Amino acid sequence: MKIGIVCYPSLGGSGIVATELGHVLAAKGHEIHFITYEVPFRLRIDDQNIFFHQVDIYRHDLFKYPDYALPLAVKIASISEKYDLDILHVHYAIPHATSAFLAKQILGKKKPVVITTLHGTDITLVGRDPAYYKIVKFSIEHSDGVTAVSNNLKEQTIEYFKIEKPIEVIYNCFIPRRDLIGKKPLRDQFVQKDEKLLIHSSNFRTVKRSEDVLHIFLEVRKKVNSKLLFLGSGEGIEGVRQLVHDHQLEKEVFFLGKVQDIDPFVASSDVLLLPSALESFGLVALEAMSYGVPVVASCVGGIPEVVVDGETGLLAQPGDIKQMAKHVTELLTNPSLYEKMSRHGMERAKTKFCASKIVSQYLSYYQAVLAAEY
Repeated sequence: MKIGIVCYPSLGGSGIVATELGHVLAAKGHEIHFITYEVPFRLRIDDQNIFFHQVDIYRHDLFKYPDYALPLAVKIASISEKYDLDILHVHYAIPHATSAFLAKQILGKKKPVVITTLHGTDITLVGRDPAYYKIVKFSIEHSDGVTAVSNNLKEQTIEYFKIEKPIEVIYNCFIPRRDLIGKKPLRDQFVQKDEKLLIHSSNFRTVKRSEDVLHIFLEVRKKVNSKLLFLGSGEGIEGVRQLVHDHQLEKEVFFLGKVQDIDPFVASSDVLLLPSALESFGLVALEAMSYGVPVVASCVGGIPEVVVDGETGLLAQPGDIKQMAKHVTELLTNPSLYEKMSRHGMERAKTKFCASKIVSQYLSYYQAVLAAEY
């Protein structure tokens, strides 16, 4: 098949999932066309069957703000027609599903079919803004197929937007690097042999509650010699930096910013912290589990569908810093518990969220939507 993928290229779960899905589909012989404003964060553009088409964003004196949705729609229509695409798989409803709808109107034909994958904040945050509610609902209802990355997100979408169109749940997947399984290659750069390493990777938006991570660490280090690693960047990072400065923890807390390949850092850690207020899936939790790193996270959204409380990690209510710190301390001071959760996490990631299984589900869904339209 010839498949167009539209996603946000920046660091974030939806873009990473879209990119990895494209890589696997390309490896299976499908022709994959990425359409976005810059090369996606993890896209290997030299891979066979991978093509990248940049959307140019122009500034006109007439418009106070540059527009993306309309140039994207025109680009989608152009690429769809030029390469005779079968599928347009758009990740994140706004503005991608809207632009895909406009592109189909420009083309004036059924093909390509539009499949929209809902990832989370397009529904739980942006979609609930009155300025976007109606266009989000319209774009979902006018997609040829719709998927969600968790049952929780599906239920929220149906409940809030009163969607009657069927929504297929297809979980995210992750492909761990074999050379990192059971290895901790970067550990010596951050900790001594008797120290533990905690990690938090995010875009530092308010919903990620990244400041909670620092407060959890403050509690944990009272009982366990440990260091903390922050990966990523975003608007909330300065508040975290200020807390680190206030507590004079510059030698115990490391900020690495955006990292192209986070796998060695995650694999080298002991516990991953994910105290989000909202999380429709929690891709980084799956990444950690894949490398045998237990997760301590909030019991919100789709996280319990990924992290099984008491088996592959430990969950607590958002904002419950003391309970999360207790969970981390328990993991780091109980070797048998740690080993059990590490092993179970790897097993769950391998069986429930393996790439071959998830990609097969997407391919079956593609075929079903195509069959329904023709």
